[in-house]
Formats: sequence, C-alpha cells, structure tokens
Amino acid sequence: MSSREKQGFGIYFLTAFGLAWLCQVYASMQLLQGNAAVYRALLSVSMFCPLAAVLAAKKVYLHQPTGIGWKVQGKRRYWLAAWFGPAVFTALAAVLYFAVFPHRLDVSGSWLVAAYGGEMDAQTLKSQLGVSNVSYMLQTGLLAVTLGPLINMFFAVGEEAGWRGYMMPCLKERFGLLNGRLLGGVIWGVWHWPLMLLVGYEYGTDYLGAPVLGLVVWCVFCFAMNSLLDLLYEKTGCIWVPAIAHGAFNAVAALFTVLTYPADAYYNVLGPTPIGLIGLLPVLAAAVWLTLREMKQEEKS
Repeated sequence: MSSREKQGFGIYFLTAFGLAWLCQVYASMQLLQGNAAVYRALLSVSMFCPLAAVLAAKKVYLHQPTGIGWKVQGKRRYWLAAWFGPAVFTALAAVLYFAVFPHRLDVSGSWLVAAYGGEMDAQTLKSQLGVSNVSYMLQTGLLAVTLGPLINMFFAVGEEAGWRGYMMPCLKERFGLLNGRLLGGVIWGVWHWPLMLLVGYEYGTDYLGAPVLGLVVWCVFCFAMNSLLDLLYEKTGCIWVPAIAHGAFNAVAALFTVLTYPADAYYNVLGPTPIGLIGLLPVLAAAVWLTLREMKQEEKS
C-alpha cells in the first residue's frame, strides 16, 4: 500500500466514523425525546456511511475504482449459507443459553404479555388475538428466513461495501488473515459504541456488567461475524452475499427472546440471542475454526 493509499484509508475511517457517529448521536437524542421514527430512519442512514466513505476515499481522493464486487456471482452453497446460516446460529445460541440457564426458559407467554402492554394475560392474547409463543415464533421465524434477508440486504449492503468490500482486504494485506479479522471486528464493534452507550443499543442500559461488559462482548461477536462475512465475500467476490447474511442475522437474531421473562432483560448480555456472551459461542467457534483452517491452507500453498 503506497503512502497515498494509506492516506485514502485514513480518509475512509474518518468519513465512516465521523458521518455515522453524527447520525448515531443525533438519532439517540431523537429517541430520548420520543421520536422513534426519526431514530430508526437515522440508523438506516448511518448504515450507508461506510459505503459513502469508500466513495470518498477511492473515487474522490484516490481517483480509483472501488474494487467492490457488485456482480451477482458465487457458488450456490455460499448463498444458501448466507441466507440460512444466521438462523442456524440463532437456534444454537438459544439452545446453549437455555441449557446453561434452564430456569430462564419461559413458555408462559409473559414476554408477549409485556410486549402487548400488559393489558391482557397470555390466555386472553391467545383466545382473542390468536397470539402465543408458538404462533409468534412461527410467523416471525418464517418471515425472518424468507423475506427478511432479502429486504434487510438493501440496508446492510451499505456497511458490507465498506467493511468487507474495502476495509478487510486492506487490513488483511497489512496485518495478515487472523490479525486483520480481529482488528476489523473490533473496528466494526466500536463503530456502534455511541448507540450502545447513549440508548442501550442491543443490550439495553440496565444489564449485567453495564456498560463495559456489553461493549466488550459486542466486539467479540463482531470479530466472529466479521470473519464469517469476510469469508463469504472471499469465496464469492460478490458483496451481496455478506449483505444477505448481515440482513438475515438482523431479521432473526432476536427470535428466541420471546422465551425469556421480561425481567431477564438484565441478562441480555449473556443470551439467548447470538450476540450474548454464551449465545455467541457457536458463531465464534465457527469463525475461529474456519479462519485457522484457511490459514493452514495458505501455508500449504
């Protein structure tokens, strides 16, 4: 990487973080004032800041093509892994979490009661509205593994183009495969920190070890996801594949929270979602194993 390319890389980070953090801080202020719609809109905008940063660095400063693979290509198995893999990891996360904490498994429907404002009990919800744990999980889960990845892909591609399309190739070239993925995961995690600190993004504000444990656990999860998304992009050369995986994860990750007690939100940092310290172990194990296997293959070649 030439000195000018290093400068372009610096411009990328300043833009990706500067624009996104402005959006995140203002979005948090809006949420705290009760403007949830504005908050969600600004979060969607922030997801495109890494792509805007690539354009600023590559097109405006370096006068080079972005190098991002927009063409739809890649073997079918990688597309299938991107589409359905997050659902598998989400299920494994819940199984592991409830195996460790079986007393936190709640099938009474108390989470749904709280979600509907507490005005009806679980039996009334089921008899009058047809809402139960089973119906919720079937309907939400079906949407999350069918249309969810496709819809969310168009928002996630803004991040994927920046993180996996531009940042990761540069980091791996400079630091190697494992260190590049570690550093890339931490960078991706830290990018979300303003939201986590200001409005409790992902774990809430009142949880075990808040706020430090959440910040650390989130970065560990981001390393694992970054590794898998980077691998998908490596194997296909198509940025839409990690974007689908990213979108699929966003759609399905919270599915099994319906089986928890509302008061157990204090333990969100542990599970049952795959971003919890216990829930992330399957995705972390897969990321480490696949990365180490890839390193061995590179050594042999």
